[in-house]
Amino acid sequence: MTKDYRKLKLDELNRLSKEEYLEKDKFPIVVVLDNIRSMNNVGSVFRTSDCFRIEKIMLCGITATPPHREIRKTAIGAEETVEWEYHEHTKDAISNLQNEGYKIAAIEQTENSIGLSQFIPEDKTAIVFGNEVDGVAEEVIAMCDTVIEIPQFGTKHSFNIAVSAGIVIWEMNKNRIV
Repeated sequence: MTKDYRKLKLDELNRLSKEEYLEKDKFPIVVVLDNIRSMNNVGSVFRTSDCFRIEKIMLCGITATPPHREIRKTAIGAEETVEWEYHEHTKDAISNLQNEGYKIAAIEQTENSIGLSQFIPEDKTAIVFGNEVDGVAEEVIAMCDTVIEIPQFGTKHSFNIAVSAGIVIWEMNKNRIV
C-alpha cells in the first residue's frame, strides 16, 4: 500500500516573513537563560522560541548574545526575529519580570517540584533554564514561584538545555495551537 505523501517545498509552508512575524502577537512566555555555556544551545533556544512565537528571551550571566556566528549556526536567523535582552545577573532579570507581573518557573529537579504535565501557565509566565552542568542557580530557584521537572525514565539525569526548552515550550503552547 502506497501512501500519498510529498514533502512540501519551502514556498508551500506559508511561513511568515520577518516583517509579518515582528508584527504578530506573541505568546506571553519569556524564556530566561541562566548562564548557558554553549552558543549552539542559545541558538537552538532562539529557533524554538521563534517557531512558537514566544514573547522574549532574557540572556543572563555568561550566556552569549547575538550577533555571533555560533549562535546564528543553530538559530538560522531567529536571533533577528525573537526579542531578547541581556542581564549580567539572572536575579535582576527575575526581579524585573516579577515587577511586570510574571509568574516565574524554574525548570529543575528539586524537592517539591511539580511534573511538567501538572503545570498550568499563568497569563504571563517566565521559564528559567539553567547552566548545562550546574542547572539553575540556587539563588534563582529561591526567587521562583514554582519549579517544574520534566519526567525522565532512563539512566541519564538531565536533558540538553535546548531539548528541555523544546519540550517545555511545546507543553505550554500545545493548548494554544490551532
